[in-house]
Amino acid sequence: MAAFREKAVAQGFSADEVERWAAVARPCLRLNLGGDGPVVGQFGGPLLLPADAPDPSHPFVASLDLAALPAEAAGLPLPADGHLLLFAFPEDDDCDGNVGSAVHVPAGTAVTERDRYVSWWADEDDYGDMIEQYPQGPLRAAADVSLPHFCDDAFTVGLWDDSKWPPYSAALIELLREARDDASDWGTLQIGGCASEEVVDLHDPIESVISTALRAREAGEVDGEVSEHFADWVLLADWHTDIEGWEGATVHWAVQREDLIARRFDRVFVTRYWNP
Repeated sequence: MAAFREKAVAQGFSADEVERWAAVARPCLRLNLGGDGPVVGQFGGPLLLPADAPDPSHPFVASLDLAALPAEAAGLPLPADGHLLLFAFPEDDDCDGNVGSAVHVPAGTAVTERDRYVSWWADEDDYGDMIEQYPQGPLRAAADVSLPHFCDDAFTVGLWDDSKWPPYSAALIELLREARDDASDWGTLQIGGCASEEVVDLHDPIESVISTALRAREAGEVDGEVSEHFADWVLLADWHTDIEGWEGATVHWAVQREDLIARRFDRVFVTRYWNP
């Protein structure tokens, strides 16, 4: 963010304006199949789970090596070791329900290989074709910064009326964009930072995750408290799919910060957005 601060001050913005906008951006890790960053996991590959773990309800997306992942660059209190497995299906018919999950396998845990097509979705021809297109290969990490969705050009400026946001400044938003990595979002797995999707009418896509979690609590599908306050939640991961026929789909994994600290990955909630 040093370059952003220097350019903003040089353009005459006050130190207060610059710092308020610098605080808007959040650190994240952008994981890609290409690039020259360190390998921190992989899309697909063998599905390795503890023997007593139930079969996942959704298809396997990726495995992250937490010992190799620089969690501080993602701004998340992740475990220091083990593997984090992500599951999701971008075209779950239950749009208002949980469309994925996350499983933490601690280091040293005995695991067995499962069929990565174990979820029932793979038995349906159309869905099976989609799952076959899930990306495969090593994921390389690059440190980046992410911007809240309200910084997007397509976002309605009328939704800006919130005192917790700095006064709207197209010039400062553009300088923040210049501070970002040049890589495209699509096809990437983003760890931490701000959630994003192609089109949204909410202040932040995480609001849809919170709504899903609250419905699950009301239905008795989860134990424990579920906060309705946005500040209590963090984005665990965003997957911007690059699958033929499902372009524009994004999957959001989010969790309450207290649950992440407590390693309650069973309380990760997942939503998807698709603009067909």
